[in-house]
Amino acid sequence: QVQLVESGGGSVQAGGSLGLSCVVSGYTYSAYCMGWFRQAAGKEREGVATIRHDGMPFYADSVKGRFIISKDDAHNTLYMQMTSLKPGDTAMYYCAIDRVAYCPLRSEDYNYWGQGTQVIVSS
Repeated sequence: QVQLVESGGGSVQAGGSLGLSCVVSGYTYSAYCMGWFRQAAGKEREGVATIRHDGMPFYADSVKGRFIISKDDAHNTLYMQMTSLKPGDTAMYYCAIDRVAYCPLRSEDYNYWGQGTQVIVSS
């Protein structure tokens, strides 16, 4: 029974920072990819950042230099630190995990999802 629980969402003004966390339980595979995805109102879900089990990160072009994905294996937790936030970052943010080979930024490649946490960036 794989479960993911996100936290850390909230409201922030443009240029501000916010940190997201995702606690994973019930996942026993040593090889995996974890990622953050977001879905804005009226838009499709898009990949933001993923991280491989060995720590290699991957980022969407839209967030490179602003967001940092990381993980703490000892606490089964995925993080994403978001800085220089823009109104366009406003979305529901979801974390996901699966046994994926190359950690693609494609939501269809992940089968285990959290419930989401809302991020609102105002101008």
